[in-house]
Amino acid sequence: MKLSLQDIPRVKTISKQDFIKHYFKPQKPVVIQHFIEDWPAYSKWNLDYIKEIAGDIIVPLYDDRPVDYKDGFNEPHATMKMADYIDLLKREPTKYRIFLWNILKEIPQLQKDFKFPDFGLRLMKGIPMLFFGGEDSHTFMHYDIDLANIFHFHFEGKKQCILFDQKQNDYIYKIPHSLITREDINFKNPDFKKWPALKNAKGYITELNHGEILYMPEGYWHYMRYITPGFSMSLRAIARNPKNLSKAVYNIFVMRYFDNVMRRIKGQKWIDWKNEQAVTRTHAKNGFTL
Repeated sequence: MKLSLQDIPRVKTISKQDFIKHYFKPQKPVVIQHFIEDWPAYSKWNLDYIKEIAGDIIVPLYDDRPVDYKDGFNEPHATMKMADYIDLLKREPTKYRIFLWNILKEIPQLQKDFKFPDFGLRLMKGIPMLFFGGEDSHTFMHYDIDLANIFHFHFEGKKQCILFDQKQNDYIYKIPHSLITREDINFKNPDFKKWPALKNAKGYITELNHGEILYMPEGYWHYMRYITPGFSMSLRAIARNPKNLSKAVYNIFVMRYFDNVMRRIKGQKWIDWKNEQAVTRTHAKNGFTL
């Protein structure tokens, strides 16, 4: 048995009007295949180019170890020179990833290689973020703290993306007071005996190739797996739905700080309780008595 996933629609290119009508307003994902071929980044951006211009920069690295109460919010698990990291990516599979790496702050000259496209949404121009990963590395299933509209531009190699909307929260073992699901779920090949509620979840799947854009609507859960080493850039626009916007404000100014305080007070017991509650609450909502 597999997850119930439909292919994300793909279009060669799209006008602002069609994007707003068919994808933004109904909050549906889409892959745009040929939109950035006039960008210098389309022909220049690969791992060798990043190594050339950013090789001496020390970068934060993350792997797929479970959350520990001692970890701060987005605290890296290791650091390495970008040149050494890219050598590692090309040499062998590695779980180390880079995420939320602000290219304007780290390598301002990269701004010359791309534009902020007009999809009818006001993009936040101060935070274009890069994400890197090695073969078969992956992110945990999560949604972004600000529930933004995300345009995810992929460069080099292939990347698998699995998405769920917020209506699937009752089925995917969401961790309370958090932005992630249970970290021990293998979304590539889930164990339905251990996680039976996943049978009821309905989501989306696609593979991104060099130069393609994935639009992820507000608050969409996403699991990203690098089929081959590569990297992506995300541009984002603030949530427009008032419910999502208020949830984003709550996450940023209340939930995040509450979780950090509880980690300091209760330590690992807080993490363990949240993990248990993800199962207890999900099974209760789905009528399972396990």
